[in-house]
Amino acid sequence: MRHPRPRTHRIRAAALLLTALLSTGGLAAPATAAPPAAPAEGLALTPPMGFNNWNSTHCRAEFNEDMVKGIADLFVTEGLKDAGYQYVNLDDCWALPQRNADGQLVPDPARFPHGISAVADYVHAKGLKLGIYTSAGTKTCDGAGFPGALGHEESDARQFADWGVDYLKYDNCNNQGVDARQRYRTMRDALRATGRPIVYSICEWGENKPWEWASDVSQLWRTTGDISDNWGSMLSLLKQNLPLAPYAGPGHWNDPDMLEVGNGGMTDTEYRSHFSLWAVMAAPLLIGTDLRTASPATLDILGNKEVIAVDQDPLGRQGTVVSSAGGRWVVAKEMADGSRAVALFNESGTAQRVATSAAAVGLPRVPGYTQRDLWQHRDANTAGTIAATVPAHGTVLLRVSADGHWAEHPPAVELGLDEAPFIERDTPATLTGTVTDLGRTPAREVSAALTGPDGWTVRALSPATAANLPNGASLRIRWRVTAPPGTPVGSYAFSLRVRHRSPAGERVTRELPVTASVVVPPPSGTSYLSDAPWLSAVSGWGPVERDTSNGEDAAGDGSPLTIGSTVYAKGLGVHAASEVAYYAGRRCAKVTAEVGVDDEKGAKGSVAFEIWADGVKAASTGVLTNADPARPLTAEVTGAQVVRLVVTDGGDGIDSDHADWADARLSC
Repeated sequence: MRHPRPRTHRIRAAALLLTALLSTGGLAAPATAAPPAAPAEGLALTPPMGFNNWNSTHCRAEFNEDMVKGIADLFVTEGLKDAGYQYVNLDDCWALPQRNADGQLVPDPARFPHGISAVADYVHAKGLKLGIYTSAGTKTCDGAGFPGALGHEESDARQFADWGVDYLKYDNCNNQGVDARQRYRTMRDALRATGRPIVYSICEWGENKPWEWASDVSQLWRTTGDISDNWGSMLSLLKQNLPLAPYAGPGHWNDPDMLEVGNGGMTDTEYRSHFSLWAVMAAPLLIGTDLRTASPATLDILGNKEVIAVDQDPLGRQGTVVSSAGGRWVVAKEMADGSRAVALFNESGTAQRVATSAAAVGLPRVPGYTQRDLWQHRDANTAGTIAATVPAHGTVLLRVSADGHWAEHPPAVELGLDEAPFIERDTPATLTGTVTDLGRTPAREVSAALTGPDGWTVRALSPATAANLPNGASLRIRWRVTAPPGTPVGSYAFSLRVRHRSPAGERVTRELPVTASVVVPPPSGTSYLSDAPWLSAVSGWGPVERDTSNGEDAAGDGSPLTIGSTVYAKGLGVHAASEVAYYAGRRCAKVTAEVGVDDEKGAKGSVAFEIWADGVKAASTGVLTNADPARPLTAEVTGAQVVRLVVTDGGDGIDSDHADWADARLSC
């Protein structure tokens, strides 16, 4: 869903030198930065956790006193307070549009008939804390124009303190061009002068690189523009925030914006990735969904105490990128007890094996390691390899330690498929699975089974059992898979299940969900990609459009594809960050397109185009802006199973990044 605030300023993020690096695995944190000392107040020594209403309600009438109190109640009854959530924060629209005759802010009597102080009292009585919002400008960011704090810092800070506010989000709209450091320091001084401990969150969207100067100003600073409830937006913010690890620590946190978990624009798998990656980045965990209607799955994600413990670790390290080649990310976070939290994240639209080692994530060399899966809540031992087959857009989050007790746990057994399972319609397919012992101890009495949807036939073509699998050994099993006649094109759920015994005799069952895609072979000859079915399509704003530009909101709201005043009848319209994947079935040779930034954004927008053949980048443009004419792009994709069209931002955030794949064609 598009953010209703003015996007020209809201989404402009700092130029972080990330686009070219991220796709190649070359991402690295700045080498010269040293973690600054924590502010003297001792506030936010771990990343703040709580709730903010903006992502779920914006300024709709449902944002009111009863809602805020209801959220506080749910913090207690749903166990979120016990899990560490503390702040119940109000965002924009809580005030009247005009100050009173004394120049003071006035809570909207329709929304907050008893005032902010009464709401604070209610929240405090629950053992929680209250947050509030304003802007470091003359007005806030909502179009209705509520009063900002520029020029009123002392008065507003005193009101907040008198009301019992514990947290201030300080935005950046209508700032009149006043120097950011000056504006945010003025409010810092005003808050300190009240004598009340108020966590100070500056929200200037990373425009002035606050990570370089705000450690003595605030406890957290936004590093990005606003998040939106879609995969492309979350991914873009992740990539902007990851390089900034050296600047985070107790009392000073990088903030890639609030959580969208539960708002409906992503799958539960994607939401688990969102939550896992924010935790590994030691990001503030501010719930952005309406907890009054949250599903059990959403509450399970938000309430996972083992993942929360990664975020709240007192050492205060932000995770750093170990590797990221081919969309296979390994992000490791040093923990206070010497262990490492390791996120194995699969950015791509098909399942991939993501692997690293204990040495690579910074653990000492020892005979064995204990590995705990923080979503499956189980322990295993490993000889040093840390690996998993990770579903599309999924994350396996592990806590790995050299604790000396590794032998008490069964061996880590990795399940996988040799390649993404594509089944051409009305044609039997052979899928090859593997079971590999990564543990120091052997897996015994191993048996594997693949199950599919009702009506499908799955038959093993090779032995599916092994008496003993020592460290590093694999059992490979081939299955013949046949779909019922006429099965529609689409995705189907399978499960690879393995059972084995540990040396102590413990019976262990592990399961890998597998998504198999029923596809049609690409047509012979040259055809337009906008006429072909895609495997997956992700766009930073709005859906991917066929034969029109990207309109940012609903499907079909685009305009004719236009680059450099040339109009194209055929092609794809996307918004960075985006990825469109097609099944090529090893039958195709070439992808061609005319690419560029669509004219509809004037002089705005900068993007880079890439074509990937399976896990290999086959062609790229470098950064293009609206000033550039259409650029011809050709990629050799011979032998590729999957072809992906990728657009990344030009290093300056995703604002106005309307990208066109004009005349995109596949030759087979």
